Amino acid sequence: MNVFVARQPIFNRRKKVVGYELLFRSGNDNFYNKAKGMNDDQATAGVIINSYLLIGFDELTGNKRAFINFTENLLKKEVATILPKEQVAIEILEKVQPSKDLFSVCKKLKEMGYLLVLDDFFLRPYLEPFVRLVDMVKVDFLTTGPQERKEVVENLRDVDVSFLAEKVETVEEFEEALGLGFSYFQGYFFSKPVIVSAQNVPGYKLNYLRLLQEVNQLDIDFNEIEQIIKRDLSLSYKVLTYVNSAAFGFCREICSVKQAVVMLGANELKKLLSVIALGYLGEDKPDELYGLSMIRARFAELLAPKTGNGNLAGGFFLTGLFSLIDAILDRPLEVILEKLCLPKKAKEALLGESNDFRAVLDLVIAYEKGSWEQVSLLAGKLGINECEILDCYLEAVTWTEQLRRQVNQHKKLL
Repeated sequence: MNVFVARQPIFNRRKKVVGYELLFRSGNDNFYNKAKGMNDDQATAGVIINSYLLIGFDELTGNKRAFINFTENLLKKEVATILPKEQVAIEILEKVQPSKDLFSVCKKLKEMGYLLVLDDFFLRPYLEPFVRLVDMVKVDFLTTGPQERKEVVENLRDVDVSFLAEKVETVEEFEEALGLGFSYFQGYFFSKPVIVSAQNVPGYKLNYLRLLQEVNQLDIDFNEIEQIIKRDLSLSYKVLTYVNSAAFGFCREICSVKQAVVMLGANELKKLLSVIALGYLGEDKPDELYGLSMIRARFAELLAPKTGNGNLAGGFFLTGLFSLIDAILDRPLEVILEKLCLPKKAKEALLGESNDFRAVLDLVIAYEKGSWEQVSLLAGKLGINECEILDCYLEAVTWTEQLRRQVNQHKKLL
């Protein structure tokens, strides 16, 4: 049985990630599952096996809480109890039929310390006992209107429950949810640009853009990177502090940027400077935005050889890396790309033109959103074996989480 696992971030009111919903190819509703006969129970079991037993929540969610959908059958079989209560949230699917037996099971889970969530919540009298039991209700902003959302919050004001707005795709919807009293938010509102002006990118940010571009070239020009770093005192300090930290254990102190660049080597340099540069470019943005940029970059790079474009993997990496740059800088993509010397196909892909680079980027985006039908169609067009996509995605997530962890260990130094 092949199970696809993706993750979607869940934010608090400060736009900090508090967890990830694990999305999986679920049930017979997906057309390419019919032949395999997979049902919802099997899909949930598959995501538990893959995400918890094989991969581990530490790698997949970066120690954040994992939100997992549960069917009525698996709830009654108490499958949830094999998962650590501190690391999961049990989502009760909207298709579950409320009953006394199910209520007893959920009450037992609550008493054991599990966090319970009602998925796709609507105001229904028969759900009242469950509402008073669970910790959180999720309201789908795609299937409800403003008045309906408002009524949900107003009717549950006397209930000790948190509200999670899901499928929040725009900043306006995020602001609406904030105003209504929602505490948690799920969706890709954070990755949409809010264009503040069509003016040029500020000089100091342009320096980080050029650094990001240069460090991710196939053939790194160490001299050019040295010059870019030296133009920024803060960046020079960070690089020298990092390279002299205990993580590297060099026997003598590194005193010059040139020395640091050479000693780090291409791989470490690429990782370190990509995180620093993206972090500075989006310093007023959610951390998840540049984390997602890194995942997209690595994911696209790993998919490149499977499309027969292994020799162009660096260009695929850059396409993924810069795919959210307009949201990071809140400026039109065309303005940003004018300042960058990217491969022609990468630039065209970022501007929406059809080519292999764009097709892989579309596949990456479809995967992260759990749009499995689109994933299947794009994989077929690109000649990619669907069974290999999960491995590429998980490697990209693991690579990014390890990179973030490594840099966070030295955050005080940086």
